[in-house]
Amino acid sequence: MQKATKVGVNSANKLEKLFCQCGRNEVSTSSKVEKPTISHDSKRHLHQATETKPINLPATSLTTYLADTVSNFSSRDLSDTVTHRSKRTILDIIGVGVIGSQTEVSQAYRDFASVSDGFNKKSKAAIWGVQHLKSSAPMAAYLNGASCHAMDFDDTWHPATHPSGPVLPAILALSDWLPESDKPSLHDVLVAYNIGIQVQGALLRCSQQARNIPHRLHPPSIVGVMGSAAASSRLLGLGSKKCRHAMAIAASFAGAPMANAGTTTKPLHSGKSARFGLEAALLASKGIEGNENILDMASGFGAFYDDYNPEKLLEEISQSDNMILHEQDIAIKRFPCHLGMHWGIDAAMRVREEMMNSVGKIVPEDIIEIKIIAPKSRYINRPIPTSEHEARHSFQFTVCSALLDGEVTPETFHYGYRRRQTLHSLLHKTEVITPDDNIASFENMYIEVAVCLKNGQIIQSRCNTPYGHWRYPLSDQDIQKKFTNNTKHLPAENRPEIIKLVQKMSKSKKSTELTELLQL
Repeated sequence: MQKATKVGVNSANKLEKLFCQCGRNEVSTSSKVEKPTISHDSKRHLHQATETKPINLPATSLTTYLADTVSNFSSRDLSDTVTHRSKRTILDIIGVGVIGSQTEVSQAYRDFASVSDGFNKKSKAAIWGVQHLKSSAPMAAYLNGASCHAMDFDDTWHPATHPSGPVLPAILALSDWLPESDKPSLHDVLVAYNIGIQVQGALLRCSQQARNIPHRLHPPSIVGVMGSAAASSRLLGLGSKKCRHAMAIAASFAGAPMANAGTTTKPLHSGKSARFGLEAALLASKGIEGNENILDMASGFGAFYDDYNPEKLLEEISQSDNMILHEQDIAIKRFPCHLGMHWGIDAAMRVREEMMNSVGKIVPEDIIEIKIIAPKSRYINRPIPTSEHEARHSFQFTVCSALLDGEVTPETFHYGYRRRQTLHSLLHKTEVITPDDNIASFENMYIEVAVCLKNGQIIQSRCNTPYGHWRYPLSDQDIQKKFTNNTKHLPAENRPEIIKLVQKMSKSKKSTELTELLQL
């Protein structure tokens, strides 16, 4: 839990005015950004996957640059920082995908797959979290990618997207499918994963619009499929020309509306990106072609962003050779809900702590009003959510749950928890206020929670950076704890073995040694 400091007078006065019927007895706290020390892996001998270095600049176009980079990408391009960070996100997304596989929505997806695709003894690609179930590589990528987003527990980057869910399921499914003589090592998987993350980060930086919380299209369905195509192309060893066409094909599979946020369709956005990125690479390997300038045209990838500007990105690349993941970490979530909720949960937990210190217990009847100062975003402002998926996208639900319970867990969103009378009593007393100075961006937003009590006391807290944010990353120990909690239904002996394999991502270990441990 973050340390607290007093909020400024202006902030306190602003909130006080919102409670016209309350007195002036205030307790206020504010979360402080603390950067924990993260140990880095010791420097390892770098594996040369290809004979040539990636072509940096000058490049004639963004499509040329990225296709050449994907084709020639190797572990020589991974710093110790990038290697360490990517191993953390790989372990996390595996755990998130495994627990996601246990949800009703993931079971429904598997029921669909059993009819449309079939599971049989000839299938090679493992479905995570279930017993001996395998399918075709595209369907496994689809199902595992969807499980990674089934609880909105997966990592989040800036500009906003969920980068790992569309990538790792694709390349692990592809690895399972490849013949024994061509089975990639875990080190090969690590390299492919990183270029899939890098391509997503690069494309997101072609748009200022992408830096805010999305309101029109869901980013994992836009850049996720491109990352999956890049990672799959790298794992297949495609040359620059075929990498170019893989990305062109993938662009035709991109896009999904934000209107499906908070529904059982949203997890499919990550699943379909994993699947169709993999298929795009396979199609390109068979000679299917797309527009060779897909990433440089307003009618190409530019169709997804009004302010798409690939030339600006090329200028930025010319000034730095670093991987984007080296410069900026990825947020790994503590709570199974939309990242924006984490600000409110942290603030609410600080308010709860002050209430416990002051009153000794939480009595919903003693609460007159709850105010949440949050950025303006319709799809995460849901006063009375009617499903677990809406609840994961509700400032009101997550703040009130944190106040009542002092925690937010997978059980928080179960039917019985959602239907509690005490919770609904608080929801009806809660209001979200969206001031103009609160930017809807995971980089700049803040959330304040204020509770007015019958005795006239106002207890409030502000969170500027929640624990788990890229500025305030989870410790390695907390990531492993999250992974262990998320994989409890796997055989007990599997969990430490998975951790060991991911910590090393060794050249001497085949990818299937990992995927075999992801089933019951």
